[in-house]
Amino acid sequence: MSQSIQDSIALVTGANRGIGKAIVEALLARGAAKVYAGARNPDSLADLVAASGGKVVPLQLDVTDQGQVDAAASAASDATIVVNNAGVALHGDMFDNSLKGPEREFAVNYWGVLRMTRAFAPQLKTRGSGTIANVSSIAGLTNFPMFPTYSDSKAAVHSLTQGTRHLLTGTGVKVLGVYPGPVDTDLAKDIEFTKETPANVANTILDAIESGAEEVFTDEMARDYAPAYEAGHKALELGTREMLAQEQA
Repeated sequence: MSQSIQDSIALVTGANRGIGKAIVEALLARGAAKVYAGARNPDSLADLVAASGGKVVPLQLDVTDQGQVDAAASAASDATIVVNNAGVALHGDMFDNSLKGPEREFAVNYWGVLRMTRAFAPQLKTRGSGTIANVSSIAGLTNFPMFPTYSDSKAAVHSLTQGTRHLLTGTGVKVLGVYPGPVDTDLAKDIEFTKETPANVANTILDAIESGAEEVFTDEMARDYAPAYEAGHKALELGTREMLAQEQA
């Protein structure tokens, strides 16, 4: 099931910088009718709003705040594309005595995506169409020891994406898993790898939405992970889906 970006209505979390901002800009460039841009501080969206000709609607949206998520679902009830992009990477020590960092990573990266999915999936199901795109990471497919707890949280997002896809099969709602490698954003500023530009990543994500893909590996490093994923993790997911289909038959 493909979905055209032209004339679509989208919501993007973490839209004030990095990949999120680039996605908003790419949506507008491809003719989206309206983009709800979520950020904890709506003032940080001023430049996007000013440049959009009225097409960007700023939302105060901290994905860890259930009240703000519910308000966003009400305000953006006409959204046909939901991009769960908001994320944090605190690069903490797995063996640190404090859980503050990992708890924050899970609060945003996993629980935030779950809150947004629970808020928006029912109205997309009622419409019988739409796309939920969850930004995980190649670190969610195999743990990167330089940021182990971030990897844990993104592995949880990967599992959540698979589960959501299973549960929405047959509803007309597409679920896209997004797996970037290093991207040139504030989140990855301390990572010493060759990094892809946010604009290229954003356009690759939109290409995947338009093609109806289930996964997208957004850059050269990430694409190196695709064959191993498809031979292993993906094979397990497809087997599970087949088993569920047989039980429902």
